[in-house]
Parts: sequence; C-alpha cells; structure tokens
Amino acid sequence: HDLFVERLVAAMKQARLGDPNSADTDVAPIATEGQLARVLHYIDVARSEGARCVLGGRRADRPECGDGWFVEPTIFVDVHNRMRIAQEEVFGPVLAVIPFDTDDEAVALANDTPFGLAAGVWTTDMARALSMPRRLKAGTVWVNAYRVVSYLAPFGGFKESGIGRENGIAAIHEYLESKSVFIQPRPAISNPFTLQ
Repeated sequence: HDLFVERLVAAMKQARLGDPNSADTDVAPIATEGQLARVLHYIDVARSEGARCVLGGRRADRPECGDGWFVEPTIFVDVHNRMRIAQEEVFGPVLAVIPFDTDDEAVALANDTPFGLAAGVWTTDMARALSMPRRLKAGTVWVNAYRVVSYLAPFGGFKESGIGRENGIAAIHEYLESKSVFIQPRPAISNPFTLQ
C-alpha cells in the first residue's frame, strides 16, 4: 500500500494542468465555478472526516492555470468507506486510496456506495480481468485503462448514477416513441376492469 501511494503521488506530481484541447494537458479545468466550489468543499469534508491529504488539496495557483477553475490533482489516504469522499461522486481530480487484501474485499468496497457510474480494474491476471467487471455494480468498467469511451458502446451509470444510456444503440431508443396497438378481430364489448 505505502509503495503504491508513493508511486502514485510521484506520477501525479508530473500531471500537466492546462487547456483541455491540448494534447499536452493531463488535467483540465473544472467545467463551472459552482462545480469548482463543490470539489473544494469535498476536499474540506475529507479532511474534516479524518482523511489525510498527501498531494494537492487546493485550487491550483500555477502560472499556466491563470484564473481558470483548476484543482491540483489530489490524493487522500487514511480513508474508510463511510467517508463522503469514498461514497459520493466528486467529479474532480480527487482520489481516495483505500487498501484491500482480496478481490472479494475490493468488490465489497467498490459496490458499497449508492453510485455506480464507472469502475477501473488494473491487473495482469486475465481471469481477474474477466471476472471483476461482472462483479462490479457500475455502468462502465475499464480494465487496464480509464476513461475510454466509444460512441458505439452504451455509457451510463447504475444505482443513483443514472438509468439512461448515451451512445450505442441504447441511445437511439431515447429518440424514439414506442406505441402498442392491440386489435381484436371482431368488435366485442369486454369488461374494462379485467386484463385479457
């Protein structure tokens, strides 16, 4: 766990903040000022609940960020699954690291939330790569990748992360109206209070 966190922090220190249209950018600004305030609030809540910030944890003040709505890539440790930072969708560059010992424990932690937009699994074990997505209650599961999206594949969440789907054939149904028509060959008066 400690070695993983050390390497994660080192990697995220190299993250380049900037223009979302630039191929050189790793972390783009937050979309709205309201969402910026929400992300910073979650960071404050995480600290108040006892999580320890090992990187970032503030609005970015780098020269390349100007007055943009940037948040430094943020990593919290000493997080448990009852903390809001682990239970809610932050939608900002904030990561909560929670250690686990077994696949069963990892699945239990990941599924123990009211949300289920997406999940990521990193493994060199092909059996795990195939079994974990079936067990995770998330609308999208990436294995050895993250944030890969195709217009051919449905995208949407489980639980409180939503019930609709964007992209793929599932999205087309959002633009269609279905109609049911029942025809009885001969006119007859039936009881309107019973199903036939």
